[in-house]
Amino acid sequence: MNFTAIDFETANSSRSSACSLGLVQVREGVITAEHVWLIDPRQRFDGMNIAIHGITPSMVQGQPTFTELWPLLEPLLQGEIVVAHNAAFDMSVLRYCLDASGTSYPNFQYMCTYLLGKKMLQELPSHKLNVISQHFGIRLKHHDALDDARAAAIILLKLMEQQQQFEPLLLADSQGYRAGTMYSGGYTPFKSPPKKAAKKPGKKRVPLLPAAPFEQRF
Repeated sequence: MNFTAIDFETANSSRSSACSLGLVQVREGVITAEHVWLIDPRQRFDGMNIAIHGITPSMVQGQPTFTELWPLLEPLLQGEIVVAHNAAFDMSVLRYCLDASGTSYPNFQYMCTYLLGKKMLQELPSHKLNVISQHFGIRLKHHDALDDARAAAIILLKLMEQQQQFEPLLLADSQGYRAGTMYSGGYTPFKSPPKKAAKKPGKKRVPLLPAAPFEQRF
């Protein structure tokens, strides 16, 4: 039951504009370490993004860029099972930041608590992080990177407990999902395997009867 949960916040609509990262490590089902960083994206901040997470340009002045921070981050992700809520977003931020810095991708598998929650908690009206957190009684300051990463970690633990599954990848498999991967040559998404199309019943061929012999009538 070991994994690492992450959450990125961005300065603007560009996925390469990471301005904060929260990271929570879980070992044997227990949170053992928490980290949070402010990141200088060297990009503009949009008012809409500031309104969401509260991070301003002045707050990231003097903070490391993603490229400067990466040597510290890489060993925390390499070979891990990485978890995020709406992982498609967080994994794309990671990829865009790595692409912008000309750095090769690490190798790990990843899971999405949003998609798992959508499948396993169908009674909820929404599967946003704050809604699932409220469902499980998780205290959350939404869009704070560390709080969001911690909430994703606890949600996965709750879902595993609910299904009596004690390995993250086995939980994903039990719900019909295949783990996403990131590797030096690219990535694959966390998704359900495509359903095999049902074979259409073929038309039965009716064997031709041999032609009746020609009878000449007089």
